[in-house]
Amino acid sequence: MSRAKKNFINNLITYGMVVVAFLICQLALSGSIDGFKMSRSLKGQLVPICVYIVMAVSLNLTVGISGELSLGHAGFMSVGAFSGIIMSTWLAARFNMNNEVVRLIISLFTGGIFAGIAGVLIGIPVLRLRGDYLAIVTLAFGEIIRNVLNCLYFSIDEGRLHMSFLDPMLPGKMIYNGPAGATGVDKISTFGMGFALILFTLFVVLNLINSRSGRAIMAIRDARVAAESVGINVPKYKMMAFVISAALAGMAGALYGLNISSVTAAKFKFDTSILVLVFVVLGGIGNIRGSVIAAALLTVLPEVLRAFSDYRMLVYAIVLIVVMLASNSPFIATRIATLKSKIIRKNQTKEGNPA
Repeated sequence: MSRAKKNFINNLITYGMVVVAFLICQLALSGSIDGFKMSRSLKGQLVPICVYIVMAVSLNLTVGISGELSLGHAGFMSVGAFSGIIMSTWLAARFNMNNEVVRLIISLFTGGIFAGIAGVLIGIPVLRLRGDYLAIVTLAFGEIIRNVLNCLYFSIDEGRLHMSFLDPMLPGKMIYNGPAGATGVDKISTFGMGFALILFTLFVVLNLINSRSGRAIMAIRDARVAAESVGINVPKYKMMAFVISAALAGMAGALYGLNISSVTAAKFKFDTSILVLVFVVLGGIGNIRGSVIAAALLTVLPEVLRAFSDYRMLVYAIVLIVVMLASNSPFIATRIATLKSKIIRKNQTKEGNPA
């Protein structure tokens, strides 16, 4: 089986898995599945699941494909969240845009653009570092972004947007009020748009991985000196992966910000970056499909275990440990590789001996 065909099949499986999951959720929401009724809390988790899937896939582009450990992903998410909220409010006030779908799409791309700009500004000094130093500096930048957001104020007055730094005395209605964040947000995010954003993220990331640029990024990850010796522009491709990852995180942040009525910068602390990194590690570093599965399961698991309130976090911790051991077990890896080889040989036998 050729490499291109193998990549096509793997990508098709990933897309198919997401589409099937979306259809099942839609059937459950409509009550078409007998004997299964989605709880209210689980319904409320549908958009956050989409957000964290996008966050995990985008971070895997940096950690797994580019090979750079970043701990500031929540910072890009916060930039996207608040820029998306401000754009949505401004569109509604300035142009009386009542079409929520169009307003949401514009807000998502606005969040992605501003997060991408932040990725460029941070990436220029940060990507000169490697290993633990890179992780420490990205962590610091994530905290810097959060503290800067606590000092910003935005208001809108007769369709005009006003901004200040450390000065809450602005004319008109406050959109973003420093440490108090954004309140009274118009919740326009939908599960359907979250599904579309997942597909868009997979399209961008999987096509990048299988492109010439993606092969250059992985070559730098595997052997930086060898990549430089054959003329690969290392800063260019590292920056490309970092900025695309930041932009996708910004779009996820905009979707998240427009899904809740009150958002503060405190929601995007260091803990959020670590949580997304856990999804990436448990799903398999460099494994995009694994990131999708891990983010979905580990986001919904605490809600599913809510009935066992006394032991919920204990069970959650045990599941994390079991998944970690299973994903790093040589025995399980060998068994999976053997099963794959048997399936490939069986398919090759069928192709060589048609009925």
